[in-house]
Amino acid sequence: MSITSDEVNFLVYRYLQESGFSHSAFTFGIESHISQSNINGTLVPPAALISILQKGLQYVEAEISINEDGTVFDGRPIESLSLIDAVMPDVVQTRQQAFRDKLAQQQATCTITASTSGIQSNVPKNGEATVNGEENGTHNMNNHSEPMEIDVDVEIPASKATVLRGHESEVFICAWNPVSDLLASGSGDSTARIWNLNENNNSTQLVLRHCIREGGQDVPSNKDVTSLDWNSDGTLLATGSYDGFARIWTKDGNLASTLGQHKGPIFALKWNKKGNCILSAGVDKTTIIWDAHTGEAKQQFPFHSAPALDVDWQNNTTFASCSTDMCIHVCRLGSDRPLKTFQGHTNEVNAIKWDPSGMLLASCSDDMTLKIWSMKQESCVHDLQAHSKEIYTIKWSPTGPSTNNPNANIMLASASFDSTVRLWDVERGVCIHTLTRHQEPVYSVAFSPDGKHLASGSFDKCVHIWNTTTGALVHSYRGTGGIFEVCWNSTGDKVGASASDGSVCVLDLRK
Repeated sequence: MSITSDEVNFLVYRYLQESGFSHSAFTFGIESHISQSNINGTLVPPAALISILQKGLQYVEAEISINEDGTVFDGRPIESLSLIDAVMPDVVQTRQQAFRDKLAQQQATCTITASTSGIQSNVPKNGEATVNGEENGTHNMNNHSEPMEIDVDVEIPASKATVLRGHESEVFICAWNPVSDLLASGSGDSTARIWNLNENNNSTQLVLRHCIREGGQDVPSNKDVTSLDWNSDGTLLATGSYDGFARIWTKDGNLASTLGQHKGPIFALKWNKKGNCILSAGVDKTTIIWDAHTGEAKQQFPFHSAPALDVDWQNNTTFASCSTDMCIHVCRLGSDRPLKTFQGHTNEVNAIKWDPSGMLLASCSDDMTLKIWSMKQESCVHDLQAHSKEIYTIKWSPTGPSTNNPNANIMLASASFDSTVRLWDVERGVCIHTLTRHQEPVYSVAFSPDGKHLASGSFDKCVHIWNTTTGALVHSYRGTGGIFEVCWNSTGDKVGASASDGSVCVLDLRK
């Protein structure tokens, strides 16, 4: 794809306008004869120049990690290219050679490590951390190169799968209403949708268009919907977007409030259990607690030194947040300093989750470790190092004390870019099952309401359902796009999955 000089001039002209340099934009527009070009400016999205530059850098970085025969290295550059680096052939060539040398060294190290090292399994003593927890004392690191066939006896038939279409871009997230079979989904097409999947209903959809005020009228924001969460009684849906706004919608699809204090994309948001507050995390390095009734920000917490990636409530007023700054802060409404700061990860922390009792906090990171923290001590309770690539997300089972399943043991599930899912006995600090049927990075895991099953979704287009007691694969479905999110409905008989091709799939697990 080529770009003309007129198009370049128009992109620069728009960038000057968007950046507030109105006089420079006017002068540049006159000198470059923008008015004489045949470009329809209304079709060019905001920040188009930045998007093109970012994509150009991504392409250059991708070329660095690709062999001459088109195969891709199993690795990535240590650091991103700068704009100046990207246009200097000598720098690109040097970086590519350094990347290849590093990869060769890593591969040699992995080979030696795999043949010589074992995995420790320690029971914690007096607050000490366990490392490399593994039930059977061995790694299970299956790297499959060939697509795996789904077993006929576990394959979910097409008659039990409802594919919902309407989104015009990737569907990053989905979440069931906690009291009815309404499924919410959020997409790169700047919409969220509510799908009605109750009995005798033909999967109708409500379209929640995310708009911004521009020139006295509402126009589509053209930004991804990044996060969504239902309140506990299922009457309201909160969404977060790359346009920097959080929004509250009724279950009928009406916009109730727009929450606008973040400066930049919102990465995560959660209702508290009481339903009177919403918590959000953004690229602006802050987290905010919002009053859900008034839409006003109750308190903004500026403690991270880099973008905040995830948040989770411990109770109705206390929460944890994590960031690319490798830190985890525990904060409380009304307090001007963190109650606790957990440090120990050596790369960005992708997700955090409190266990159902609110006593333990789990975190996962690009440093390939999963850590368990307690407010009673500074260092982590467990340091679990069994995954071989980045861990994208984690989920606690709805079992044990403080749950509807108090007689079942609590478990933690972790999903990794190493294509595996692991189930952990956190009390002992050991991995009890390694689930290896996926072929690509696993982006999402979700426990059934009774904790007896786990759903996992991967970019291999598959949704797998596992027995959490035995680790056996009990159901499988291959969709039409890479799976970003999986979720269970409140009765545990349906699984929703959102995909990269714009589809949302609902699997009916009833006999």
